[in-house]
Amino acid sequence: MSDIQERVQETIDALVASGAERGLQVAVYQDSQLVVDAVAGVADPATGRAVTSDTPFFSYSIGKGIAATAVHVLAEQGVLDYDIPIAEVWPEFAAHGKSSITLGHALSQSAGVPGLPQDITVDDLPDWDKMCAAVANETPWWEAGTKIGYHAITYGFLVGEFVRRVTGSKISEVVREQVAIPLGIEPELMLAVPAADLDRLAVNEDAPVEQPENDGQDWEMPADSPMFRIGPWEATSAAYGNRADVRQADIPAGGTVTARGVARMYASLLGSVNGVRLISPERLERVSAVVASGEDQVFGFPGAWGLGYSLGQFMTNAHETQHIFGVGGAGGSHAYADRRTGTTFALTKNRLMQSFDTAEAVAAVVTDGL
Repeated sequence: MSDIQERVQETIDALVASGAERGLQVAVYQDSQLVVDAVAGVADPATGRAVTSDTPFFSYSIGKGIAATAVHVLAEQGVLDYDIPIAEVWPEFAAHGKSSITLGHALSQSAGVPGLPQDITVDDLPDWDKMCAAVANETPWWEAGTKIGYHAITYGFLVGEFVRRVTGSKISEVVREQVAIPLGIEPELMLAVPAADLDRLAVNEDAPVEQPENDGQDWEMPADSPMFRIGPWEATSAAYGNRADVRQADIPAGGTVTARGVARMYASLLGSVNGVRLISPERLERVSAVVASGEDQVFGFPGAWGLGYSLGQFMTNAHETQHIFGVGGAGGSHAYADRRTGTTFALTKNRLMQSFDTAEAVAAVVTDGL
């Protein structure tokens, strides 16, 4: 066992032993080689089924980076272009002044369409046609390209329907055929999970919620917060991620992965992995450069986006680490690539928390050890 593998293993074992985490996977590639593949804890507390390296975790917005990667592979093949207006291939989307919004705007969280009707529920999210119709009928919150705001749910339908209109295939099929199969990770990188694979998945649970300190006053999110207008809040819960219909559906704002699989995907963006490189160095430079930045109109914090990837390692040091690109998921899973060091990192977990504290702690161990 290498020193870095041993240090990561000790760290995640301690997190599980302390009760802070239930089940974890960590994978790291350096210079296209897998240097960390560590697991700890249980995938299913009810049965005691242990986490293994090939246990898929429903990892929420990590799927956004997967969807973006599929788009870039298609762009590399000349199938599509980032500057094409979405309405050019999806005419219904032009409603309410959205005719100039491009695929690039959608990828960079600057399309201005993060909102969904208030009556949309988690029961609606697996219904592709209903969700696309709802997104197409939305009125933009800002002029495309002028601001950023996290498109928590709409991102997947904007990107996914564009891909479907151009290729005739579901984006989950494009991911499988253009990304997962070439990299040999078909069972470990999925936007829609086949029914036969459902029993392999980890079971998510919600960690106790800690209210922020505020001098003894009850904390409550303002009723008019934009966060209440981007889709059902339940879509960040463990119960949502455990639903079979959600796991099997094309909802490309979220995805199901192993840490090893998604770290391999990012490694294949940086370079060749076993002879497979998904995109050219020139395209890598383009998709990982700042496309849109500023104060996030949904969450209120500063951010920067490339084409489908958040730029910066974590929110705490994002400005200083814009050579890092990737997407984290609700609950604390995270996956990213570091262009400066040639490394990729992925952590998946099934105890959902409102922070990336675990991912940050383990990433620090990796950084110190490489």
